[in-house]
Amino acid sequence: MKRREFITLVCGAVATSPLSARAQRPDRMRRIGVLMSVAADDPEGRVRIAAFLQGLQQLGWTVGRNIQIEYRWAADSADDRRHYAAELIALAPEVIFTGGATPLGSLLQATRTVPIVFAVVSDPVGSGFVDSLPRPGGNTTGFMQFEYSLSGKWLELLKEIAPDVTRVSALWDPTTPSGIGQFAVIQSVAPSFGVELHSVHVRDAAEIEHGIAGLARSSNGGLIVTASVLAVVHRDLVVKLAANYNLPAVYFQRQFVDDGGLISYGSDWVDQFRRAAGYVDRILKGEKPADLPVQAPTKYELVINLKAAKALRLPLPPSLLARADEVIE
Repeated sequence: MKRREFITLVCGAVATSPLSARAQRPDRMRRIGVLMSVAADDPEGRVRIAAFLQGLQQLGWTVGRNIQIEYRWAADSADDRRHYAAELIALAPEVIFTGGATPLGSLLQATRTVPIVFAVVSDPVGSGFVDSLPRPGGNTTGFMQFEYSLSGKWLELLKEIAPDVTRVSALWDPTTPSGIGQFAVIQSVAPSFGVELHSVHVRDAAEIEHGIAGLARSSNGGLIVTASVLAVVHRDLVVKLAANYNLPAVYFQRQFVDDGGLISYGSDWVDQFRRAAGYVDRILKGEKPADLPVQAPTKYELVINLKAAKALRLPLPPSLLARADEVIE
């Protein structure tokens, strides 16, 4: 089944199901909280939640029969994240699931006792969320977004699709440990690829526009968009600017490519949400987050947008197309 068909199917299924179900058999009902960092109508967010629900169902958990799920969708608002985190804690769930570092941070500010399972968090140790990957220690565990070494792969891909690139701007968030770690890796490998690396912060739209416009003033430029919540928030702007300035760009997540970007390479977020259901299941059955090791991704995906490549007049190597997990036409 094509991904877009899958998205249509699961979005419809999630949209028609209630956001929370009242207990039919109160003595058997378990309560789960979910805090999302996107809006309730975000299609990708719905796909990921559908995968999480699918994982739970495969383990014997069904909404309305033996579990009740309380959702909160915080989008890009820090105030909403803090408010919804406190609201979920007040509902006394047995476990909370979240995706991303920012909602996880809000939850950990609200509780150090309620078990939390996370997905797609870049640097849980450096961010202070867990003590170590094998022994998280506190009340949270889950699934890493990627290891920092992946950041060097983005530059390798950029040179593979656009060998003439000599100036590269990396969009990154300097306020987070994961942003610092990603940029440091790209900076360390840049000389070996013969490129001059420039830094563009993603704090706001004006900064992004200024940085990308500066890159475009000279020839042979390319763009790397590293993983951050702010990059996702400004996704439409970044993709639009890369197209307007004819810049080949590599993204950390396929959603950019679905929206018109050129190429992405990163962990499969849907797969992580599905796998996270297994840790929620184990916690509901009595295990402690402190004893469940944080897991690295097991599935990465390379996605290419042929329409974007044609607009840039980039002849993509057949070997690269053969490696792609999906080619969007």
